[in-house]
Amino acid sequence: MDVTTLNVAVIGAGYAGAAVAKALSNLGATVNVYEQAAEIGEVGAGIGLRPSSMARFRDWGILDRITAVSSPSDYFEILSGEGHPIMKEAWPEIDTFGLTTHLIHRRDFIDALVGALPVGMVHLGHKLESVTDGGDQVSATFANGESVTADLVIGADGIRSTVRGVLFSDAEPVFAGEHAYRAVIDIDDAHGLAVDDNLRMYIGRGTKVYFLPLRHRGQVSFDVTVLNPDSTWAPSITKQDLLATVAGFDERIVEATRDLDMDTVNARAVYDIDPLASWHTDRVVLVGDAAHAMCHHQGQGANSAILDAGVLADVLAAAPSVAAGLSQYQALRKPVTDDLQRISRQGWTEDEISDVFPGQKPGGRTVAGAQV
Repeated sequence: MDVTTLNVAVIGAGYAGAAVAKALSNLGATVNVYEQAAEIGEVGAGIGLRPSSMARFRDWGILDRITAVSSPSDYFEILSGEGHPIMKEAWPEIDTFGLTTHLIHRRDFIDALVGALPVGMVHLGHKLESVTDGGDQVSATFANGESVTADLVIGADGIRSTVRGVLFSDAEPVFAGEHAYRAVIDIDDAHGLAVDDNLRMYIGRGTKVYFLPLRHRGQVSFDVTVLNPDSTWAPSITKQDLLATVAGFDERIVEATRDLDMDTVNARAVYDIDPLASWHTDRVVLVGDAAHAMCHHQGQGANSAILDAGVLADVLAAAPSVAAGLSQYQALRKPVTDDLQRISRQGWTEDEISDVFPGQKPGGRTVAGAQV
């Protein structure tokens, strides 16, 4: 199949959409990205981009864009809430790809990805209403009255994906029984915890604190994840509530929490989706969170989206048809992400869950020891 003849419509300009647009446009496909928001933006805090993701950026010619707004990291460390070491490991894949993990702010990451796309490729204010696979072409209509036809539609529209809901599953996202409270603070407000460029996770009973330095920014991404039965998508949280979750932790973590400006704290209930039976029709396919939204305990959401984009571009370039390429893409990626979804649900022990959910497991979760 000649990819240069493909007309591709990507729904969503987040990590997955921007990455797959870059990968396919590099191969000569005609790509348009349709984003429902009126402007590109990303809330949240820091993430780690694994060596396999960095290798894709190298392949796409945008590695320098990413490294310019990130910090290289050598290892991650898990400690008790009081700060006693539990384990310390080098990031995996370093030897495989000759690159290390980079720590980056979500906003900087999406800006770098979207900034690498040709001017005019991203169309804002396009909220998808329907998508129909007609066999030879796909049609998509938007709430602003516009419609497009394409040879391939890629649903990169996140955990609440309209593409997924129309064509693949009407199942709602699944509440994980936990909240994530995220903020970005100045290094000067980290009370001496930001000593290098490595991720540290502090584990207390029913609470995890992820401490991810963004020293290229002079900041730290500070994430408190806690078991909580409130499934409200954007729950209310007070300073007193937040301090209660870190009671007994290293005093520097407590002080950093006490210093937080609550107006800057992003509070979200944690949701994922159950694995889907299929990600594709003959000319429509899902990538990223639309296909396999997962809990954040493995730090693999954004990385999985990048790898989806790379594999999809690879198989389309080699396949005899779009349908064959989409089938091979699912065969290669779905077993990997199904496993990551499962493992990412194993963030808590039985005892921790029983404290908050007596006699039950939220969302049908299995449980296991702490993982990263």
